[in-house]
Amino acid sequence: MKISLDWLRTLIPTDKSATELSALLTGSGLEVEGVEELESIPGGLRGVVIGEVLTCEKHPDADKLSLTTVAVGDATPRQIVCGASNVAAGQKVVVALEGATLHPAQGEPFKIKKSKIRGAASEGMICAEDEIGIGTSHAGIIVLDTDLPNGTPAAEYFGLGSDAVLEIGLTPNRADAASHYGVARELRALLRQPCHLPDVSAFLPPQPPRRMCKCGLRMKMHVRATLACCSKMCRSARRRSGCSGACAALTCRRLIT
Repeated sequence: MKISLDWLRTLIPTDKSATELSALLTGSGLEVEGVEELESIPGGLRGVVIGEVLTCEKHPDADKLSLTTVAVGDATPRQIVCGASNVAAGQKVVVALEGATLHPAQGEPFKIKKSKIRGAASEGMICAEDEIGIGTSHAGIIVLDTDLPNGTPAAEYFGLGSDAVLEIGLTPNRADAASHYGVARELRALLRQPCHLPDVSAFLPPQPPRRMCKCGLRMKMHVRATLACCSKMCRSARRRSGCSGACAALTCRRLIT
């Protein structure tokens, strides 16, 4: 049985890691046979941050390259050689830092290393969509419209996340744990903290307004009177016929029809 850690945390809030929860569940009889890490895109944009282009000048030895300095949230701006024609000072951009591994939309993953391009040091990479795997466009670098501080992980800006999936070897005697909520209840006992079902009020159909009118009131009184009359007829038919309640009820139905 596969259990999503993100989904589980919506039922029982906990900051424990997948490894810690696996140990707790295994000790209680729900053996976790494995943990699989899932990412929105390969690599999860680790080592990729939001930066700001402070300066942009023509490369002294290449007409189609620009020599930029980019703030990435620490004390030292990075010098980066960029080949995109749309790069300019003042832009918020996506920067792959030295050591990051990028998974492009096409081709093999590659690692960002400090290098020299036409004699100028380059300490990172200002990225286009296809270079980080979030799109297919290579028309230019990604220019962001954001007030997030420099150094913010790009995964946070793009709303990317990761999840861990617990593979539980469920035994036939633990049908009570055969769901996310069942595992949450197990953790409730182990962690001694409450769990809860998610709020589903937003999915309820709209309720029609209640009509309080004389017509409705008369209808309720008529139904009650009919039921009371039927009850009396059933008792009367039972006394006359001396038969069972089921037979009397049948007689009652014949009488009222």
